Amino acid sequence: MKSMKALIVLAHPNIETSRVNKRWREKLAQHTDIAEIHELYREYPDWQIDVEREQHLLESHELIVLQFPLYWYSYPPLLKKWLDDVFTYGWAYGSAGRKLVGKKFGIAVSIGDKEENYTRTGNIGFTVDEVLTPFKATAGHVGATPLPYFALFGASFQATDEDIAQSANAYIEYVRHWKATDVSVVQI
Repeated sequence: MKSMKALIVLAHPNIETSRVNKRWREKLAQHTDIAEIHELYREYPDWQIDVEREQHLLESHELIVLQFPLYWYSYPPLLKKWLDDVFTYGWAYGSAGRKLVGKKFGIAVSIGDKEENYTRTGNIGFTVDEVLTPFKATAGHVGATPLPYFALFGASFQATDEDIAQSANAYIEYVRHWKATDVSVVQI
């Protein structure tokens, strides 16, 4: 049976020291009607991923949001391992791998640097959309629809407690919106 909730796959190696991802998790936990939180680092401290369980979780949700802090323009290592282990040939892709076709894949990312640095002329030299290209490519490869990302910039040094609280409220709206939106009629 398909869950009407979004599946939030949270990957933060030290959530208790996080200001942003921890606050987002707390806010999501207040909205159990819209989201199920699945914390990879809590579930798999030994990094031994239960592939069958994870595949079942993904199959039972229509909206999957990967939530994580941006790590060196990528994702935390356990999230990478999770993708490598769970998105298997014959299940996620290949001639018989169609279990993720039609799913909606979002990304909620905390970014330490300032937004203006994520431009072609900024210090980073790339946009966030460009940095997140591997996620969009993965979603497309498995037949899912990649959604626009949700982000809070300046998480490392610039974001105030008020900024983080506002972003947590906006994150709930992001999840609500994409949970209710039929992406087959939306141009992304």
